[in-house]
Amino acid sequence: MDDVWERTLDAVGPRLRQLRQRREVTLTDLAAETGISVSTLSRLEAGLRRPSLEQLLPLARAHGVTLDELVDAPPTGDPRINLRPVAAGNGAVVLPLTRRPGGIQAYKFVLPAGDDAARPELRTHEGHDWAYVLNGTLRLVLGEHDLLLRPGEAVEFDTRTPHWFGATSAGPVEFLSLIGRQGERAHVRATGGALEP
Repeated sequence: MDDVWERTLDAVGPRLRQLRQRREVTLTDLAAETGISVSTLSRLEAGLRRPSLEQLLPLARAHGVTLDELVDAPPTGDPRINLRPVAAGNGAVVLPLTRRPGGIQAYKFVLPAGDDAARPELRTHEGHDWAYVLNGTLRLVLGEHDLLLRPGEAVEFDTRTPHWFGATSAGPVEFLSLIGRQGERAHVRATGGALEP
């Protein structure tokens, strides 16, 4: 087995963990979804076991990615990203806009109209988040702040601060989000009318 193939297989474990955590699914839930035992899933994510094709197929299906995306197959020369919407529950849809593991990840979120009286469940995790509203009104609860963001507005914050995103009762909201690991930030500046990272 050559070095490229070994590196590809070694990278599958962290990618599997990232996909599962992004979907906020436990190992137990994923085991029920795929028919793969919790202990096997744990060993795969930790890189203690190399995945077989019989394991990769149900995992790719469960995570809503292609097998090529799951194993980070070499590019075919076509730079277009195959957008595959992922249902995130409660009518929300997430479109991953990047396909490489690690680093800053880009997503488009489409959230259905919300309930203004509902009490948001704030979450925390490592990293930084940047969001830009495309359409609708985005409600962001960030620590003690309760903000309404309209099209063209952007926010950036440390995700260790308790936070929650949602739409208002006025209607659905669409926004872009750049999410980075701890210590990474997504800075955008305007130059000559174009946005540059």
